[in-house]
Amino acid sequence: MSVLLEGVSKHLGARGKKKQVLHDLSLVVERGEVFGFLGPNGAGKSTTIKLLLNFIRPDSGRITVLGRRVGAEEFRDRIGYLPEFPFFYDHLTARETLLLSGRLSGVSEPTLGERIPLLLERMNLAEAANQRVKGFSKGMKQRLGVANALVHDPEVLIFDEPMSGMDPLGRHLIKTIMMELRGLGKTIFFSSHILSDIEALCDRIGVIHKGRLLYAGGLQEFLQGTHDLEARFVAAINEADHAHAA
Repeated sequence: MSVLLEGVSKHLGARGKKKQVLHDLSLVVERGEVFGFLGPNGAGKSTTIKLLLNFIRPDSGRITVLGRRVGAEEFRDRIGYLPEFPFFYDHLTARETLLLSGRLSGVSEPTLGERIPLLLERMNLAEAANQRVKGFSKGMKQRLGVANALVHDPEVLIFDEPMSGMDPLGRHLIKTIMMELRGLGKTIFFSSHILSDIEALCDRIGVIHKGRLLYAGGLQEFLQGTHDLEARFVAAINEADHAHAA
């Protein structure tokens, strides 16, 4: 398996006003699959991703990525990460941004010399390779973020809302690249509010609501014979709310 969470709980907030945002979360993502993580705003998706990347620590439970214990062993050189809002140094060009990331990830200069032009071309950024990132649109920054996540050829990709703010052409490009990565045997864990993207890309899904996992498994099993993921998703959230109120 690529990703494992066992009994993970997490509180966030100031002392005396902490709120539990994850409740005993257990989840498995197998090698080579595309796993979609969906839930309403505030469900705990981004918190889960931050825990996977060791940006924050769990209050309890165990997390491993590629067999390495998060927080105890280094593993991030084998992961590519795309945040919902990628941050870049505005004074650097697209090419310089990828060069910096590649060097920090330990990629050799000859390899970067070959890989960076290919990534820029694939992301439709070749003509902007020497432009400063400061002038990039939201979609351009998102595509550069994907290239940044791929520059060191990681085994696992973790994407937080990868199609956020993108136009239809940009979304189509990112979906195509994700399918190509799946074909190469990469593991992809991504959160999204765009349910059509979940349907198009995912082998399995996880549904989280108010920090609790409602479902993890095959997409078709979740649909229960229907063809409307949105309706099934809304029904699952409503069922959970009614059960909690009772």
